[in-house]
Parts: sequence; structure tokens; C-alpha cells
Amino acid sequence: MAMKYGLLVPQGWRMDLVGISDPVEAYETMTRVGLEAEALGFDSIWLFDHFHTVPVPTQEVTFECWTSTAALARDTKRLRIGQMVTCNGYRNPALLAKMASTVDTLSHGRLDFGIGAGWYEQEFRAYGYNFPDGPTRLRQLREAVQIILKMWTEEQANFEGKYYRVQDAINQPKGVQKPHIPLLIGGGGEKVTLKIVAEFADACNIGHLDTEGLVRKFSILKQHCENIGRDYNSIHRTVLYNCAIAETDQEAMAKTGPYARNISSGRIREQALVGTPDAIRKRLIEIEQAGAQEVIIFMQDAKELEPVRMFARECMGKG
Repeated sequence: MAMKYGLLVPQGWRMDLVGISDPVEAYETMTRVGLEAEALGFDSIWLFDHFHTVPVPTQEVTFECWTSTAALARDTKRLRIGQMVTCNGYRNPALLAKMASTVDTLSHGRLDFGIGAGWYEQEFRAYGYNFPDGPTRLRQLREAVQIILKMWTEEQANFEGKYYRVQDAINQPKGVQKPHIPLLIGGGGEKVTLKIVAEFADACNIGHLDTEGLVRKFSILKQHCENIGRDYNSIHRTVLYNCAIAETDQEAMAKTGPYARNISSGRIREQALVGTPDAIRKRLIEIEQAGAQEVIIFMQDAKELEPVRMFARECMGKG
């Protein structure tokens, strides 16, 4: 199966819409990049689920994930649209299932539903959400995905858990895709998160790892699948990377400053896609050999369009 490619559209969270003062123009910039990605042959576009900027909160535009997903679903016609990833703690899971069903319908069946346990404590507290410890957030995620799947597949969903409950919940329409909207769980936690992936998910996402790290995570996921009798190959394996592409290595490296937050080790070359088109093509081969089936990239300068075009033309063989 040929490698697939996804692109995070500029949304503001990572300061990628700075300099655009008019919020309408900022939105049009976001959708312009999405339309360009569609024209260039990308398979998917993605949005972060965050409320204000990182690494520090600012007054810069940050578009909300799910309303933007719905809008982009109507702006585009072909490519798939997903979240990288929805924070479980920000919305009731039954409501979230209903939202996703609606978006899948209005997109004519192009939604990829991404969800994770959440991590951004400052944002949780700023918006008035409780921020429980990591193990609790993961237990909440486990309950939430069970409710979501019930809402997508059963006429009346019932679930009684420690954190969530639904009683005779009706969800119509359930979406277009069968047997249900693909469920992607983000995160690489080896003991819990990847086990939840094996139990419930149709896809996984692991981010910002070198080749050795990817091989390890996928091998652990495979073992979790074997432990429960799940076909490992039934899980679509996606990976997330920051990308800085340019005609010269020096130009590419000059773009990598904003990526230090994701790559605290300083091993930018090993844990991102950085360099000339030739260098990035070689990395993509390594990533595919490690077991990835879809590479999702974030470009700090995507709004300029030319880097997106260069990646498509030189690294995807499209455009």
C-alpha cells in the first residue's frame, strides 16, 4: 500500500497565523491551505484541538477545532479531515459522538475522528476544566471511546462507568461511513495508551520519534494486539512530524526554531523532517520501513503555500 500524506492546516495554535490581523482573512488563509493540499494530492488535512496559543498563551487567533472541521468539510470535496487530536476532557463523549456523526454526514463520509487523553494543563484550567492526573485521564479516555462507539453503532446507547454514563441515548444520523467513523487514538504510552488503541481504535498516531522509536512503538502495539487476538494490520498507523523543507539544508535548518518544543532532545534531524527534498525523501523511506502508513506533517510556514507545493512535488511525487 502506498504511503499516504496528511497536512495540518494553519490554525493559529502554534503561532502559524501571526501577522494576519483580520480574523476573516486568517480563516480564509486556513481554508486556502486546505484547498491547496486537496489540489496537490494530499490524502488528508488535520486540525489541533486547542483554545489558545503555545508555547505561551497570547491574544493571537486560534480557531476552535470542531467548528473549523465542519467548515473545512464543506470547503473541500475530496480529502479526509481529522483532529490531531480531540482532547477528551473538553467535551462530553456522547455530545462529541453526535458532533462527529453530523460532520461525517455533511462531509459525505470524509471524517477521521482523532481523540486523546489531553495534556495541556494551563489550557484545561484557563477554560474551567478539571485537570486530573494522567492515569485518571486515560481511564476517562477508555470509557469515552466505548460510549462514542456505542453512539455510532447502537440504536440506543447505554453505558454506566465511573466517569461517564449514558442512558438510552439516541444518535441520528450516525454518519455515513460503515461500520462507523474511523476512530484514531493519539499517543504512544506503551502500557496504557497503545493497549487502548489495540482494544478500540481503527488507527493510531505517534509523533516526533526517530526511526528506532517508531519501530519500538509499533512492535509494542503489535504485542498488545496479539495479546487480545486483534489483527495488528487492521490498525491504520499514522505518524506526526514537524517539517522544514527548502532548497538548501541551511535554509531548512533556519526554519526549525519553533519545533524545539516538540523535540526537547535537540535531535531535530532525527525526530523531524528537515532538509532538502532529497534528504526528506530518504527519511520518508525510513519511516515507511519502520511501519508507518500515513505521514502527517506540520509546517510552520504552510500559509506561504510554496513549502507545501515543494513537499508535494518533490516528496510525494504529486503536484
